[in-house]
Amino acid sequence: MTRPTYAVLVRLESTLEREELERIMNERAPEFRAIEGLVQKYYLKDMGSDQYGGFYLWRSLDDVASYRASDLAATIGQAYRGVGEPQIDVFEIVMPLRD
Repeated sequence: MTRPTYAVLVRLESTLEREELERIMNERAPEFRAIEGLVQKYYLKDMGSDQYGGFYLWRSLDDVASYRASDLAATIGQAYRGVGEPQIDVFEIVMPLRD
């Protein structure tokens, strides 16, 4: 497997209950599995708020850019009934702790 070189953190507040969010996550998971260059995605819940998120590990910055320009990325807020626009942060992975 190619080592990821970029990470993306997406956060949003949702108006949906957790059960409904998890149903949507499972429904959309195959679309994310099919994305070229996505090494891994973790679905997150902020323990101190109603925020949910996704932590993505990417093979390249071009893969990140392709995903961000996709219809799948554009529908995150709508699919999860987000309050406002999702917050998106992109990070370069400087060094892994473990190989």
